[in-house]
Amino acid sequence: MGSTHARWHRWRVVIALAAVLALAVPVAAGAVTSGRYLAGDFHTHTYLTDGSNTQLQVVQKAFDEFGLDWMANSEHGGTSKRDAFGNPIATTWRWVTLKTQSWPLIRDLRAIYSDKMLVQGVEWNVPTHEHASVAIVSDEPTSVSDFEYMFDASDKDTSRPGMSKDNTSHAGAVRAAAWLQANYPKTSWFLINHPSRKQTYKISDLRDFNNAAPDVAFGFEGLPGHQKESGRGGYDNGPFFDAAGNDVTYRARTYGGADYMVAKVGGVWDALLGEGRRFWIFVNSDFHNTDGDFWPGEYAKSYTYVLGRGYQALVDGMRSGNSFAVHGDLIDGLKFQAASGHESATMGETLRVRKGSNVRVTIRFHVPAKNNNGDAPKVDHVDLIKGDVGPKAQPGTPAYTNETNPTTAVVARFSSPSWVATHRNGTWYTVTYVLNNVDRDSYLRLRGTNLGINVPNETDAAGNPLIDDLVGPNDAQKAYADLWFYSNPIFIDVQ
Repeated sequence: MGSTHARWHRWRVVIALAAVLALAVPVAAGAVTSGRYLAGDFHTHTYLTDGSNTQLQVVQKAFDEFGLDWMANSEHGGTSKRDAFGNPIATTWRWVTLKTQSWPLIRDLRAIYSDKMLVQGVEWNVPTHEHASVAIVSDEPTSVSDFEYMFDASDKDTSRPGMSKDNTSHAGAVRAAAWLQANYPKTSWFLINHPSRKQTYKISDLRDFNNAAPDVAFGFEGLPGHQKESGRGGYDNGPFFDAAGNDVTYRARTYGGADYMVAKVGGVWDALLGEGRRFWIFVNSDFHNTDGDFWPGEYAKSYTYVLGRGYQALVDGMRSGNSFAVHGDLIDGLKFQAASGHESATMGETLRVRKGSNVRVTIRFHVPAKNNNGDAPKVDHVDLIKGDVGPKAQPGTPAYTNETNPTTAVVARFSSPSWVATHRNGTWYTVTYVLNNVDRDSYLRLRGTNLGINVPNETDAAGNPLIDDLVGPNDAQKAYADLWFYSNPIFIDVQ
């Protein structure tokens, strides 16, 4: 009976793959002849851990229906208790199923969706912290499987002779980041997932990781997944208290769908950028099932500028910081540039200017005609946010635990009277602004929203998003009514 059942499942997969193959376009992987922004999602799950769908079903939704150009599988580390089709199996270490169950599907689907990119990753249970997405892009699963075995806090297996484990401390987590930096500095990423959800990440931890692996630990989910859950983002834990006994549960909540580290102007993200750290914001679905999650690409998209073709170009693009994060297809195109004289820079880059120079800022964004909720998105306003850049905080100093940048502020706000519209497959809007007499190192970043100022329970008088608890239990319609996008920064270096 069992062997018949297994054969039936294998045959079902063959039929499903054949159906997809008939629709697939046979183009080289990541077919890009010049630079363009690719939409992606690096945090998704299937039956192999705690998801509710096959890898094929997730990929079909992401690529065929919701327009992603690339995505990553990132099942939890530790163990698997189901096979790739949801059937119970004897508890198996995750480093094994990465090789024997997940990778074969990824490999086969890569061949079918040859015009897309599909990455094998893992959701790392970070020792003494919560989660992070790790991937090592390659044509084999051994590297990421070895990483999971050695460093995942939930992997208790000790069966592999000659392979040490370091998965019980923050110092071990830092060594794991350093291992990625030493062995896969150009082909891996380590991105913090839902950073404030359980209050296990301090800014000093983020600095530790970025110091140990600057080419690998280069960002976080500033806009977490689970955007349909009743506690938006899955941020409904607590209460939480800091070392002094203060109630900090408010930090473990989303604000307009964003993590507190990002939503608070002058907060954790701005403190990191204020040191000149190349630490970027991303968004994804954290897809498990349709009860609390949108499908990959349905609601959340990270747009990354990829120059060239293939998986290495994708990782290079993510590391570059030339990317922006969007909810609800509020926009699907962004060109953000700062220029002085004949020099210019875009997101993730540095504009070098003489002291006292003026800097021209150009913002162009594209609003699609319709999003996946059937709505016609409308941007109410875009904020230009500026902060000063100073020295990098050093371990052991008070600055290393400082989580604010008091110089950060909204320096300009643009709404419909400020921009010029060009209609083409939706609408491009363009606005220009001049920063006069720039006299110190700084950075510029953007946020935009469909909401106005002082919207009850949604935004305050300064246009900042309010805690999402105020609207009551979240659902899909509330998420679509509260849309934001965030850009990565442009740095300005005053000579």
